[in-house]
Amino acid sequence: MAAEDVLLLVGRLLFGGVIAFMGLNHFVQTDQMTGYAQHKGLPAPKLSVLASGAVLVLGGLGIVAGAFPVLAGVAVAGFLLLSAVTMHDFWAVPDEQRQDEMTQFLKNVALAGGALGIAAFGLSSWAYSVGVSLF
Repeated sequence: MAAEDVLLLVGRLLFGGVIAFMGLNHFVQTDQMTGYAQHKGLPAPKLSVLASGAVLVLGGLGIVAGAFPVLAGVAVAGFLLLSAVTMHDFWAVPDEQRQDEMTQFLKNVALAGGALGIAAFGLSSWAYSVGVSLF
């Protein structure tokens, strides 16, 4: 058991697990998230919440399991970047909301960077994974 294999496994469990949990919240808190998506002007807010939840759950589980890791990482990163710009537009909110939205924006950007890093590592073989990939 090489140290880098264990570190990657633990990183996948932590990162992918959090991403999948975030997606699960889209299904548990659909009404609240739909209201927020509607407030932000998203088209088809409920469908957007459910579809983004599916992307996060499937992407997070893909990262954890090592199933389609490039696709999972890129999908998660794409969602996070799109969400950062559309849902956490700190530059367009009142001063009292600016810090909270900026924190959420920066969190999404940082997580997107991590997801892209995982996608890059997904181009090679991973120990402790199902080993299913398109690349």
